Amino acid sequence: MLLLAAILAGIASLSVGPARIGAGAMADAVLGRGDPLIRDILFQLRLPRVVLGLAVGGMLGLAGAALQGYLRNPLAEPSVLGASNGAALGAVIALYFGLAELNPAMLPVLAILGALAALGLLFLLAGRAESPLTLILAGIAVATLAGAGISLALNLSANPFAATEIATWLLGSLEDRSFRHVWLALPCIVTGMVLLAWDGRALDALTLGEDGATALGVDLKRTRLRLLIGVAIGVGGAVAVSGAIGFVGLIVPHLVRPFTDRSPSAILLPSALAGAALLTLADVAVRLLPTSTELRLGVVTAFLGVPVFIVHLLRERRIW
Repeated sequence: MLLLAAILAGIASLSVGPARIGAGAMADAVLGRGDPLIRDILFQLRLPRVVLGLAVGGMLGLAGAALQGYLRNPLAEPSVLGASNGAALGAVIALYFGLAELNPAMLPVLAILGALAALGLLFLLAGRAESPLTLILAGIAVATLAGAGISLALNLSANPFAATEIATWLLGSLEDRSFRHVWLALPCIVTGMVLLAWDGRALDALTLGEDGATALGVDLKRTRLRLLIGVAIGVGGAVAVSGAIGFVGLIVPHLVRPFTDRSPSAILLPSALAGAALLTLADVAVRLLPTSTELRLGVVTAFLGVPVFIVHLLRERRIW
């Protein structure tokens, strides 16, 4: 059902835009018939946006589910733990110093390195602490540090137009994306997804605690390394083309968990599919809302995710 929802969300995203394209015209375009202009609009302008919406949403949903399973913390997700901000800082460095213009691959590479550094610093600060408060505070510290770096780049920017462009990009959007962006992000996202899906059994074993998982034969160091690299590569690739889009990884695991047996491995694939559908539908919504300028995707997901975050924060407060 979630796969069907993601497919329907993709079809809805294809049909929405300034030029209205009906189901018949869309079917003709898929079959290679009809107006060539409609085919160009569908396949050159809208299809890259749909592919990126599904891929980025799927990656963020899967990363949130994997982090919540590994850390045994319902508040864990890439943006809350600072990974998205770290990736955004890496991407801003590539844009600020013109490295992305020299070689487009520098954008995802520096975004991945930024996410990797953020997660490394997070684990260093949090150590072996299992307290949600410790982890959230460490995530806030990492995100604040990355945000300070981004603010410094904006503050020192000699070109106000470049600063405005970077600030707008940071709000998150899939507007005006092409297949060049798809080929930049997709290899990173697929690699990240494979690494995160690899450790489903280890995540299940970790529900017994680290000692229990070790007794069951789980290599915790390798599991942590795969998780760290998987999140960094996947989220870094996603942030490089879409900007910082938060809270998708927080929302979807909580939405799909009641329909599974609640084991960490059981929510990985459903979270990826639900994340793909959610982000694509959010992208449809920003185009349908009657605003003077198109809303940014990161703004919409923040409004959706903050209530979920607050509810779970209040529940965890009893434990602190």
